Amino acid sequence: MDVLLSPSGGKQHLLLGNEAIVRGALEAGVAFATCYPGTPSSEIPDTLYRLRKSHPDKVKYYFEYSTNEKVALECAAGAAAAGLKTLCTMKHVGLNVAADPLMTLAYVGTNAGMVILSADDPSLFSSQNEQDNRYYARQSGLPMLEPAGPAQAKEMIKYGFDISEQLKTPVLLRTTTRVNHAREAVPFAKLAPVKTKAKFSKAPMQYVTVPAVSRNLHLRLLRIQNQLRGISEQSPFNTISGRGSWGVVTSGVSANYVQDAVADLGAKGKIKVLTLGMSWPLPEKKIARFLKSVKKVLVVEELEPILEEALRAIAQENGIKVPIVGKLKGQVPAKSVDLEPPVFFSRAFEYTPRLVRQAMADCFGLKAAAKPELSLADMPAPPGRPPNLCAGCPHRATYYAVKQLLGDEAIYPSDIGCYTLGLLPPIKAADYLICMGSSVSSAGGFSRATDQKVVSFIGDSTFFHSGITGLVNAVHNNHNFTLVILDNGTTAMTGHQPHPGVNTQAIGDSTTHIPLEPLIRGLGVQHVTTIKPLKVRSSMKAIEEAVAYKGVSVVISQELCPLFARRVAPRTRKPFQVVEAKCKRHMDCINKVACPAMYVESGQAKINAQQCIGCALCAQICPENAILPVRD
Repeated sequence: MDVLLSPSGGKQHLLLGNEAIVRGALEAGVAFATCYPGTPSSEIPDTLYRLRKSHPDKVKYYFEYSTNEKVALECAAGAAAAGLKTLCTMKHVGLNVAADPLMTLAYVGTNAGMVILSADDPSLFSSQNEQDNRYYARQSGLPMLEPAGPAQAKEMIKYGFDISEQLKTPVLLRTTTRVNHAREAVPFAKLAPVKTKAKFSKAPMQYVTVPAVSRNLHLRLLRIQNQLRGISEQSPFNTISGRGSWGVVTSGVSANYVQDAVADLGAKGKIKVLTLGMSWPLPEKKIARFLKSVKKVLVVEELEPILEEALRAIAQENGIKVPIVGKLKGQVPAKSVDLEPPVFFSRAFEYTPRLVRQAMADCFGLKAAAKPELSLADMPAPPGRPPNLCAGCPHRATYYAVKQLLGDEAIYPSDIGCYTLGLLPPIKAADYLICMGSSVSSAGGFSRATDQKVVSFIGDSTFFHSGITGLVNAVHNNHNFTLVILDNGTTAMTGHQPHPGVNTQAIGDSTTHIPLEPLIRGLGVQHVTTIKPLKVRSSMKAIEEAVAYKGVSVVISQELCPLFARRVAPRTRKPFQVVEAKCKRHMDCINKVACPAMYVESGQAKINAQQCIGCALCAQICPENAILPVRD
């Protein structure tokens, strides 16, 4: 049996942060879970999905990969309104997609515990922005919890369910990449029983948000916020540790760096730390008492100066004249010796223990005794290793065919997925990208604003997520572009999760497969073609016809992701080799395709047989037919 399903408590287990969150949800008795996968939160739904499939006799909760985050939240909201304890997970930009239902769900409330997990990504390890989702708590009026590590994340999700059930309101749990992907010894408690079915009690004057109802619901939300302020003052996750005349206020993973820095700087009797695990609503009375007890305050928070601004406001309202520094300039107390406080932190990117330690040393005039960074001045520069599409990735073949036909003159809107790597040379087929689904909608804008050919690219999972409405808009408004749907049969970028277009029989899932071509024809697209991109000549012919069509045309480039195919449809293909006697060193295979299985040695193109999966793309484009399968 999987350790996460252990029914008893009392032991510690080394868990990934996302696994600890799953265990916390199980200990809370979660009955209903929805998501759209996105790094750094992906392992949460992946674990819930795996447990459900591998232990159907022991798992009682319902779980689904929803079409997108808005759908996931609305589905979970319905279950919570009926009376089931629910969990909805997504990454930070996913909450933008779910923001529409979120704001009104805060008014409506729930009839059972509901936690909405949003995973932020400071330093943009796998995201298009690094927005700070603490703002969503303030905008929605919902409480927010911020764990500093896996063990605390497990406890916080249970605490979140408790608050939600007490006040009948959703609770936001904000993690960051370092919390989601850290490992820690996590103590287990007993699993709670799971309520799997409920009965919805009709109350239209609470659940149907016409203006007359919503006016009252807004007042309800304001009353709940007053209750939450009292809860925040007493929260076990809002703590003061240490003693001294200098103060540090922090939250999230930064709290770990602060505690390490206090020890490293030998400042245990000099620095007092206020850690805010329940970061909204703020415990204003506790904060005011803390500010009065110190002579100077450094705020350590990743991304935006949200706490710093709030602390300055609380100090102003309470007549507390203490310097509060961090990221912002100005607003110095009248009697402060600092005419303008220095800025110790950036508003961009994640922090490190070294950075926090040095900032605290600079702020409080302490000597940083840490070892200097290891000098690499005498080391040669490491070879460049840019991200690349995998060996045999069918996206490369699709891009090759399009670029051979249209070159660099066409506009290529792209989207969120593995195929965004088409941005890089030698492919260079990504010109514009905002968010999930934007390739379809922005293509319409480009086609109307210019006379250039427009070919946009979107993945199959992303198309179901948010490309369908853009395509409907394009058909309705008579736009003129070609949409290429890169259908690799899975949600490849985030870990091969299923989506509505996945062949569910191949993965042993009970969900229903929705094929792309009839769906697209049903949207009104007249010119729809399905190609096999690894058949280069026929693919180019089909793409050429699609691009020549006046209006909206769609090409479905259908070939399994090779990594996914190893699991669901394994097949043996011979690797290829370059026959040097026939090779004229045109280097088309290198300069136009750049498969990572290929390399150049002494001016000669070669193929690493251990990496080559035998897709034969390079063999089809070699002008000398010098690339052939390896002989036995």
